[in-house]
Amino acid sequence: MTTRCALYLRVSLDRTGDHLAVDRQREDCLEIARLRGWTVVGEYVDNSISASNAAKVRPGYERLVSDFDAGAFDALVCWDLDRLTRQPRQLEDWIDAAEERGLRLVTANGEADLGTDGGRMFARVKAAVARSEVERKSARQTRALRQRAERGRLPAGVRLTGYATDGTVDEVEASVVREMFERFLVGDSLKAIAADLERRGIVTRSGRPWNPSSVRTVLLNPRYAGLSVYKGAPVVKDGERVPGAWEPIVTEATYDAVRARLADPARKSNRKGTHRRHLGSGLFLCGECDKPMRTHNSRYRCPDAHLMRSRGQVDDFVLRVVRARLARPDLRDLLASSNDDESASLTAEIEDQRRRLAAIEHDYDEGHIDGRRYAEASGKARARLDAAQARRTALTAGSAASGILDAPDPVAAFDSASLGARRTVIDALLSVRLMRAPVGSRTFNPDSVHIEWRAPSAPSTSTPA
Repeated sequence: MTTRCALYLRVSLDRTGDHLAVDRQREDCLEIARLRGWTVVGEYVDNSISASNAAKVRPGYERLVSDFDAGAFDALVCWDLDRLTRQPRQLEDWIDAAEERGLRLVTANGEADLGTDGGRMFARVKAAVARSEVERKSARQTRALRQRAERGRLPAGVRLTGYATDGTVDEVEASVVREMFERFLVGDSLKAIAADLERRGIVTRSGRPWNPSSVRTVLLNPRYAGLSVYKGAPVVKDGERVPGAWEPIVTEATYDAVRARLADPARKSNRKGTHRRHLGSGLFLCGECDKPMRTHNSRYRCPDAHLMRSRGQVDDFVLRVVRARLARPDLRDLLASSNDDESASLTAEIEDQRRRLAAIEHDYDEGHIDGRRYAEASGKARARLDAAQARRTALTAGSAASGILDAPDPVAAFDSASLGARRTVIDALLSVRLMRAPVGSRTFNPDSVHIEWRAPSAPSTSTPA
């Protein structure tokens, strides 16, 4: 009876793409089949695919296993066992196939034949050694990547949107990245940002349309703030973030503020929501229960059904109030977020608390303090760090609103801004509470909309002309 033989050919990396390494393996494997009188009935190829990671899909290998299970061949030839697998567990499956189902598996280099005791022992030793080499190589690569990140060096690999391959800023792409950060910070949703970029014909580096997920990926990348990154997080050494050897596209404060907003669970459930289509949805409050109002058709409604108001009338009134305030000459005195001294002081406080945390961890590792003292000291430092970061985030959000407040014509800037930006300005300037409309009233009563200004210097509530 003729023995049906399959060939498995694989090379980890084909640098030229000409398949020459695979062709050489094929020639040697065909010669083994000829010498043994086997008939080749199938060929399975994985070109430029590694076998070091068991989770990595190898299409040719998967077909090989499937066809063997279906009884398509009785013998298998590969150039070397490490071409077939570098995983001891996978090798054991083939050894079981040889022992239980009579599979003849030989290598073209003559080192292994699973049909013999000695061949199986050699295969197991070789697979264990190969696996050990893979693990050592992985450990060396991991250490090298970590060391590179700790020194702030430019990561190797695919270039980042906004940068050239040498780490210099690509101003065309960088302007889009800055826009994403700025728009998200003033209240635009990921969905709104992606939709607007698609509408304008702006695509990703790979030529695909932007979507909320790809925008989020950009916003979460610390490299845009000039920070060195390892495993997706900023590298911290001696309590301080390690700067990268490239120019930042956004400030560290902006990155922290955006990341804090992305991580805020309230953004998905209340007035800070991610994708609002109406001016006051989730922003204006019910005057009865103080819960954020929702929209229903053309009305704002309380989630507990205390009241319902005409959305158009309320929006028109609030917009007139805001425009009147934006037209005042003392507008620029409103927000404390323009205070550069406070921002610098907060940044210094943040760095100081990070250094303190690192020192506390060092003292604990060296046995200078016990667990109780460590928990107490680190808890205080983290509380101060969180407070400083929260305040700096608030300042950064205020500075985003200042982009409109500091414009030559704030009213025009407000009217031309995105919905998210206008909501941010309204939230920075005032709070809006909707009261019940007078019974039997057929006209809009401005007294049923209570305006409370946030700034101490703000004017008293009045109906604009």
